[in-house]
Order: sequence, then structure tokens, then C-alpha cells
Amino acid sequence: MTAETRLMKRDVFLLFLCQALMNASIVGQVAMSALVGHSLAEDKSLATLPMALQMVATMAASIPAGIVFARLGRRAGFSLGAVASILGSLIFALGIWEADFWLYTAGALPAGIGFGIAQHYRFAAAEVATPAYRPRAISLVMAGGVLAAVFGPELVKHSKDMVAPFLFLGTYLIFAALPVACLVLLTVVRLPPAPPRQASPTPVGEIIRRPAFVTAAVTGAIAYGTMNLVMTSTPLEMMACGFAVAASATVIQAHAVAMFAPGFVTGRIIARFGVRRVIVAGALLNALCVAVALMGVSFGHFTVALVLLGIGWNFMFTGATTLLSEAHRPEERVRAQAANDFIVFGTVACTALASGAVHAGFGWNALNLALLPALALALVMVLRVRPRAVPRAA
Repeated sequence: MTAETRLMKRDVFLLFLCQALMNASIVGQVAMSALVGHSLAEDKSLATLPMALQMVATMAASIPAGIVFARLGRRAGFSLGAVASILGSLIFALGIWEADFWLYTAGALPAGIGFGIAQHYRFAAAEVATPAYRPRAISLVMAGGVLAAVFGPELVKHSKDMVAPFLFLGTYLIFAALPVACLVLLTVVRLPPAPPRQASPTPVGEIIRRPAFVTAAVTGAIAYGTMNLVMTSTPLEMMACGFAVAASATVIQAHAVAMFAPGFVTGRIIARFGVRRVIVAGALLNALCVAVALMGVSFGHFTVALVLLGIGWNFMFTGATTLLSEAHRPEERVRAQAANDFIVFGTVACTALASGAVHAGFGWNALNLALLPALALALVMVLRVRPRAVPRAA
């Protein structure tokens, strides 16, 4: 192994740690947000509004993040995201302290910006890796969520009563410290410089009309949107079924591990079987999740369904990210990535908001059945549309 290869793998590992730190708070937020919203909001159908606004902010962050990455480089952009996450956690804590639902909801905006910028760690991994190592680098950095999946819910369970009687206040104060560690790591990792300015930049409209981009963006949006629809309402359904906070946190923890643990091997699986077969396998696993969720509401049913949902998301979303790398030239990468995440997290925001309303109005079974048409569309896109890769610039 050459010295340059060792440095490349070290940089991928550091990005893996940064992804873990930035994801820990969002995994914990999934376990807490709907419960805090339910306790503070007079209208219980608004319980998932904070998570929905967080995803709206995640979507909105993609455009300014693309500008910062393009002009100042990856390091400046990721540092901005870490600061936004710190601010979001502190506002969440203040909202709980004041017992103010709308103040608590306001914390979702900076928190969502931080999470949206953190989604670009997978793109940074693709940029620091060689073409042959790129699928593994993407999947390995996404696997940073495994640490987040383990420690995020554990922090929730062990710190939720730390500042009694304010449930979860101590948790948000701890979550505010995690991006600080990420800022330290960013001083060490080697990141690519800002891309060269194009004399005549490719219009975004031209990029998003490419069949390769459409397939990647639609697949990614369906992967994340369907997963988020079920995940967001799971703590509410478990509470309605008589389960305690610790039980729902454990289910979310198992789900998050299932989302990110396959990342250690997904890149190899894609290299061996092809990206389209992996995406199809992910869609089928998500359909199986629906079947299990309809069978019952025991702790085991919730756990198995959410684990299947997590693995299915990993296969579909990693595959979509790999497809996206074929949809643009190197000099177009920031614009293509920003447009992709705007579409993906716009979908996620809609599903987060719809999740609480559908669950309150139609119930758990209808919520799960809503996944099937979207998954069918993803299968049609992947199996019938065969876009050609965009030629690379000389």
C-alpha cells in the first residue's frame, strides 16, 4: 500500500467519524422530537412538525451549502454546518426549559441546516477517494451512522432525566457538544479545494434533465422519504400501544444501526452485483417491512419492521448516491449534489410533516401501506430507465 493510499483511507476514516458525530444528534432527535412535540403542542397532530421543519431546513440548506462549498471549499462548509447544529441543540433545550412548543420548533431550523450540510460528507468521501475505491468510500462514510445509532439513543436513555423535571433538556445540552468534536477533526482531515470556476457554468436545469440525474434523485428521494414516513411516527405509535420512552428509543436504535451498519459492505456488494440490483433489493426489503408492520404491534414487530426498513434504506440510498456520481462532470459536482439534496430532503420534509397527520387521521396501517406505490415507482425507474453516464471532461 502506497503512502498516498494510506492517507486517502485515513481521510475517509476521519470523514466517517465526522459523519458519526453529526448523525448522533439526528438519531436522538428521531427518538425525542415527536414525543417532545406531543407533550408541548396543544394540537397533537403537530407533534411531528419540528421534525418536518428540520427536514425543510435540511432541504433549504442544500443551495447555500453548495455556494459555500463552491466558493470556500469543503472545510468552511462543514464548519458552518457544525456551528448550526450547536445552535439548534441549544434552542431545542431552551424551548423545553420554557415549555414553549414554538420556541422548541424554532430550533429545528439551524439543526436542519447543520444536518443538511453534513449530508455532503458522503460526497467529500467520493472526492478524496480513487475511482476504484469510491463506492466503498461512500458506503464507509455513511456507515459512520453506526456509531451514531449506538450512542445517540443511548445518550437519550441515560440523559433524558438529567435536568429533572425537564425531560430531554440534558440530552440536548450533550448533543450541543458533539459538533465541537467534529470541528476538531475537520482541522486534521485533508479535503479537496473548491472546484475551479467555470467560465460558462452548466445550467442546473440542464443537469437535472439528464436521465442519469433523474434516476438517481428520484431513487434517493423515495428511499429517504418512505423510510422517514414510518420512522417519524414509530415513537408515537409505540406510545399509543403503551410502550415507554426507553422501548421506542431501543427500536429507533436498532433501526439506525440497520441503516448504517451495511455501509461496511454495501460498496463491495455494489461492485460485485451492480448498483441497480442492490437498489431493487433495498426496495423489496422496504416492502417486507410493510408486511411485518401490518402483522402486529408487539415490540418484536416494531423492531423487525424498522430493521428491515433501515437495511432497505441503506441499499437504496447508497445506490442512488453511486448513480449520482455518473450524472455529472467533476466541475459540475457541487451544483448536481446541491440540486439532488434539495429534491431528496424536500421529499423528506413532506413525509415528516405528513407522517404525524396520516398517523393521527388514518392510523398505523395506512401509514405503512402508503410506502408501496412509491417503492413501485422506484423499481420502474431503476429497471426500465437505463441512462448513459455523462462523458467526463478532458
